[in-house]
Amino acid sequence: MERETMNLEAMMSAIGNVNLKDVLHDCRPMFVVHKNGRVQRFMGTDEVPPSVDSITGVESKDVVIDLETGVYVRVYKPENVGKVGVLVYIHGGAFCVETASSPVYQNCLNKLSFKANMVVVSVNYRTAPEYPLPVRYEDSWAAFKWVFKTNHDEPWLREHLDLTRVYMVGDRAGANIVHNLAKRVNKQGDATYPLEGIVLVHPYFWGKKRIGSEEKRVKLLGFSSLMDKVWMVACPDSSGLDDPRLNPKMDHEQGELGTDKVLVSIAELDTLRDKGYYYKDLLLKSGWKGHVRLIETFGENHVFHLFNPDSPKAADLMNQIVEFLNS
Repeated sequence: MERETMNLEAMMSAIGNVNLKDVLHDCRPMFVVHKNGRVQRFMGTDEVPPSVDSITGVESKDVVIDLETGVYVRVYKPENVGKVGVLVYIHGGAFCVETASSPVYQNCLNKLSFKANMVVVSVNYRTAPEYPLPVRYEDSWAAFKWVFKTNHDEPWLREHLDLTRVYMVGDRAGANIVHNLAKRVNKQGDATYPLEGIVLVHPYFWGKKRIGSEEKRVKLLGFSSLMDKVWMVACPDSSGLDDPRLNPKMDHEQGELGTDKVLVSIAELDTLRDKGYYYKDLLLKSGWKGHVRLIETFGENHVFHLFNPDSPKAADLMNQIVEFLNS
């Protein structure tokens, strides 16, 4: 926990001075919203273009799927690929930061596409607070449906897609979105959008009542209300922290998933760790008939694999996800 506190203190000091008199919402170290409406982000703003990865040979390109909204996906194709599965990836960032063009995701998804031998469709949804929820859910749903487009106009999907092997994977807020979209798949019917499985990496679930070690962790971090504030900024019309989209306990449709395979990944030092355990337990008690597996990385923090991708533990997490995808 000392390591976690030091990391956050360093991030806060790197931000520099912010005139709080001009700030409407202080969600540092991620972003602030000024009273004039300007959003100032402190992370997740770097972007890289699509490319051919020199290490894996994976090629990527951007495809706009909605001209009106500008929503696009970054598609990754392994080298010398035939008919393979497709993985719809939804990035994290508390609904408010990061993009599908972020360097951390370019690096991660090049590796994931290569190791799993799958086409990856990474969704660049519109972010809050400029676009409040449920925009992120709707943009991600549009991208998921786009994968199943009849007579696909995207050649990489038309030529290589195996519709019997479609997965959704997300980290942080992206994992939250994946869970909620899997319920939507169920309502559409399995035959419409067959979903083989979902992977939730360090999922962003929260609630009014602290569970497990959450109270101790948020107090130690020094900004116990950060996750509370971020949700309300991202979703100002929400009923609050017990919104069923955020709090698994209040989600009476939790077990109504359009898949029978779920993998949940948590990290020992992550403030969101206990909600990941809670999610698994609630899913098993919901009447859902599928199989859920939970894996925990000890001694590591929130999305460590994105920021230290060459570490042995990041490689182990990647291998376990690939094993799940190819099982």
